[in-house]
Amino acid sequence: MTTRTRTMAAAIAVAAAVTGTALLGASGAASAAATASHGTLTISNGSTYVLIGGHKVNFGVPVRDLAWSPDGKKAAFVDGSGNLDIANPDGSGRVVVAKNPGNQNWSHPTWQVTAKDTQNGIPAKDNLIFAARANNVSRLKYISAKAVHGTPKTLSLYGDPGPGGALPQTGNVWPNAAGHYGTSVYANDHNGEVYIRDDYLRQQGGKLTQGSQPALSPNEEEVVFVRSVAGHDHVLVEDFTHGNHVKDLTPHATTDYTEPAWSPDGKTLAVRTPSGTVTLPADGTGRPTKVTSAVGLAAYRP
Repeated sequence: MTTRTRTMAAAIAVAAAVTGTALLGASGAASAAATASHGTLTISNGSTYVLIGGHKVNFGVPVRDLAWSPDGKKAAFVDGSGNLDIANPDGSGRVVVAKNPGNQNWSHPTWQVTAKDTQNGIPAKDNLIFAARANNVSRLKYISAKAVHGTPKTLSLYGDPGPGGALPQTGNVWPNAAGHYGTSVYANDHNGEVYIRDDYLRQQGGKLTQGSQPALSPNEEEVVFVRSVAGHDHVLVEDFTHGNHVKDLTPHATTDYTEPAWSPDGKTLAVRTPSGTVTLPADGTGRPTKVTSAVGLAAYRP
């Protein structure tokens, strides 16, 4: 049994400061985005501007829930029409991967990229997974990131039924994929639980813990998530490799900490607060540090 298999079975650099908000000219903003170093913190808030490395970059359309491809060359997001788009880091080259049919709310795309495994007969993947809510029912969908006006498919969810019965097929939200094997985590807004999905060999999954807004670490060994504690939203982390130990990273919270995002090296988390974005060490050795007053969904460009 491989280390990864054991991990899945058991589980069934401080960010660069982002303090600037000055609006550059179009060419300056585009240049800043195109040359932004890997590991740059970015923030999207539903406006046409994305904060990238402290500069507002105009994407030309409203940008919500931006997520970066693993190589940092493309951004995926939901546009103002509710469509699923991808674009270059400066907002150019925008493509509508999937057009929203209407009366649906799409949210939180995440990239699932894996290499071809000839030995096990597994093809390469370059997909986008996202949540789609229609008629007040939310399901996880997926589509090739190379599609143009494509039609998403429903993501199959199988795994250990556990004491709560079969894995829920509806109510699933906030997908987040990471690592080299297409592993993803997601939350369920019906029961308030976080789940993990192994999409490599057996496509199995299972419940992890109580919480919401999960994010899988780059090495697939930890999951960070949000849980209400004593009247505030806290950020906690579960370590798969040490007996599924759960640690509160914000034990002294006097405000709500939500929507955590991992840095590419797995050492830092960017977290949303009502007054801006903070970063904190992922190992719990330090307190949150405010890096910008910009409020929105944080993501690191790999």
